[in-house]
Parts: sequence; C-alpha cells; structure tokens
Amino acid sequence: MAASVSTNRGVWASGLRLALTLFGVILVGGTVGYMLVEGWGVWDAFYMTVITVATVGYREVHTLSFAGEVFTVVLIFGGVGTVFYTVTQLAAVMVEGGLLRGFEQRRMARMLDELTNHFILCGYGRIGSIIADELRQQGVPFVVIERSPDRVQSALARGWLAVEADASEEGVLTRLGIGRARGLIAAVGTDAENVYTVLTARELRRDLFIIARVESDGAEHRLRRAGANRVISPYQIGATHMVQTALRPAVVDFVQLATRSGHLDLSMEQVRVRDQSGLVGRSILDTGIRQKFGVIVVGIQRTDGTMEFNPAPESVILAGDELVVLGRPEHVKALEETVEV
Repeated sequence: MAASVSTNRGVWASGLRLALTLFGVILVGGTVGYMLVEGWGVWDAFYMTVITVATVGYREVHTLSFAGEVFTVVLIFGGVGTVFYTVTQLAAVMVEGGLLRGFEQRRMARMLDELTNHFILCGYGRIGSIIADELRQQGVPFVVIERSPDRVQSALARGWLAVEADASEEGVLTRLGIGRARGLIAAVGTDAENVYTVLTARELRRDLFIIARVESDGAEHRLRRAGANRVISPYQIGATHMVQTALRPAVVDFVQLATRSGHLDLSMEQVRVRDQSGLVGRSILDTGIRQKFGVIVVGIQRTDGTMEFNPAPESVILAGDELVVLGRPEHVKALEETVEV
C-alpha cells in the first residue's frame, strides 16, 4: 500500500511539472507570436493569448489580420489541449492524492485501534527486522515504531504495521495501544534510547512485560532499574548459542525444533494457569495432563519468578503459574483453551 501510494505521488508530480511547463510555453509562445504577427504590445498580446486558450469567448483585442487568424487557430488547438491537461493534473494531485493520503491515514488509525494483545516493537534495524520476522512467523500481532523514514518504508513494504515516531514519547505509545499491549520490545539503536523508552513505557503501564536490548555491560542495570523485565544482549546470546552448538548440536537442534512455529509436529509453549482453572491446587499426576492432552510439563514458573525444571508428578499447580509444556500444536492449543478459560 505504501509503495503504491509513493509511486502514484511520483507519477502525479512528474505529470504536473510537464503540464505546467507546457502551459508556460503556450503563454510565452502566444504572447511573442501576437507581438510578431500583429505588432501588438506585450499586455495586449498576453491578454489575447489568455482569452484564446481559456476559450471564454471575448472579442479580439484588435482586429486580426489573416496571419493573426491563422496563428489564433493554431494557438487554440495547442493551447486548449494544454490547459485541459494541466487542469487534469492539478485535480489528480489535489483530489486523488489527498484522498489516497486520507484513506491511508484512516486505514492506519483503524488498524491501530483494532490492535490488542500485541507487541510494540521499538526500532527496526538489523535486530528489529529479525524480531519482526519471528513475531510474524509466530502469528503474534505487533506494531513497529521507528524514527528513520527509510526504515519505516522498509517495514511497510514488508507488510508490517509501522509508524514514524519517537518511541520514548508518551503520546506515541498511548496511540499505539500500550494499554492493550501484551508487551514492549525496546530494540532501538543505543542503550540511552532504550532506557528512555523503557522508562516511558513503565510509567504508562506498571504491569507491562518489557524486553530491552543492551549493547554494553554497564547499561544492563540501568535498563533493569528503568523497568525492563528482561535485558537481552544479542552478542552474548549469539556467543552462547555458538558454543552450545559446538558442544551439544543435538540439544540445540531439539530446542530449535521445539520452539520454531514452522515445525508442525512439535511445539513448546507456556500456558498461564488462571485462578478459576480446574488445575489449581492439584498435582501434575492428578490432573492427568499427559494422558488427557498428550503434552509433557517440562517446567513450572512460579509467581515469584522461580523455575522448576522437570517437575515431579507430585508438584502442585498453583494459580498464576506458567506451565512450560511440550507437545503437538493441536494438543497444546487444547490445553491452553482448558487452562486459560
């Protein structure tokens, strides 16, 4: 949509420049022509040219000679077509261009208003673009905030919902539905920008889940103090992943297989246990999750943030726990619908 609108604007601008140039040539040519053919002054020649190409039907300024009549016929054929073309181009720029811009703005506003349970992705650089691809693969709605016009156009060309703005401004985050958002990912260019973005987001919503990208080791504590729930260093994660791949390639392949949504046979997800769920207060063995849903509980994250890996069958499930489960996507979906109702 954005690329199409941009292309149309370029075509209209080019056509309008050509039309105005031709119109100017007609006015100058007609004025000079009457001055040479009839020997009139500049104003009389210019006035005669205008009323001729405008076809308003006024009488001639002076009586025309035969040569003047021939020149007027030529001017009418050339000038009327040029005027019509110029008026058409002006209408296209003022009417059609405005309509498309208005339609684009209304469409963007409507899509932003409809966003819910989405992520706000701040920054669309190398890391941000990869995050956007992963979110789309996971089927998670998101909106991109980026200050660079070129990067915004790049995101729009990919089909993402994107706005050109400063992610640290309260009004911008409010307009992008931070009150309805599932979380915010701060992945702008510098640690300082990420700190300001996290601070603003945390002030607007105390319960929002915020992930921040960090470049330097010294900035991690500042981001956490600003309100980030998770602070991720792409370099550290990349280095750790390379080491794990070198030492335990089969384990890495298994984890990637389990967490990639593109694989249809296996899915690893986290499922929140609601207060009214029938699993609350019961052990994993009593719930029969494995037998009923065909999924394995590989971990339980308690409300205090502690993680129980490979919990025992006697482990009791509490309200607010996050169950990390492994199984076929349809089985995991069935469990989510039962537990989160």
